[in-house]
Amino acid sequence: MKKIVLMAMLFATGMSAMAQDEIETTIGADFVNQYIWRGQECGDVSIQPTLGISYAGLSLSAWGSVGLSNTADAKEFDLTLAYTTGGFNIGVTDYWFNSPEERYFLYDAHQTSHIFEANIGYDFGVASLQWFTNFAGNDGLNKDGKRAYSSYVEANVPFKLATIDWTATAGAVPFATDFYGTSGFAVTNLSLKATKDVKVTDSFSIPVFGQVVGNPCSQKAYLVFGFTLQP
Repeated sequence: MKKIVLMAMLFATGMSAMAQDEIETTIGADFVNQYIWRGQECGDVSIQPTLGISYAGLSLSAWGSVGLSNTADAKEFDLTLAYTTGGFNIGVTDYWFNSPEERYFLYDAHQTSHIFEANIGYDFGVASLQWFTNFAGNDGLNKDGKRAYSSYVEANVPFKLATIDWTATAGAVPFATDFYGTSGFAVTNLSLKATKDVKVTDSFSIPVFGQVVGNPCSQKAYLVFGFTLQP
């Protein structure tokens, strides 16, 4: 989110330095009618809690997803270590699912349910660009049956229309991998998301969002609805 600076540059710089010295904590949970990730269907009605801490651009966050309507949905637990400075960001995520192996602390290359992903990106203000690549764990395979180092690139354009916050997204998989179900370069995620804060009391509001998602590669489309609860 952009900050509008209305004071002298020296004063603004001083305030920014003070803000970076503060430890911030994030606690919340999303409730969604279906779990769609990068154009892929990952589950039905789900609760997705998050817990994070950040300091001076460095952050550590935990995120999860548990199906509420379908007990067969995979349980997910992700840990992300990231660093942001200005518009630049870089990070590493450890994704874990309770399938094919339910043991969390099993890291054997041929049995683990962990997937390790690195990402790098830049927020230009009017748009942001992000690149993700799996580098270890239970990654997909390419056409030759070898580790695909599955990658995904995504562009996001935020804008405001009729008092609602919107984000247009275009995502693609550059190489063949069965992790994303692609045989080469493929556009897998075209979406438009709208978010609106619904006021409950003078001091409490609930962000509500709706999202239309299309996956040209799989020829599927989804309509997602959800809301966020946070202190």
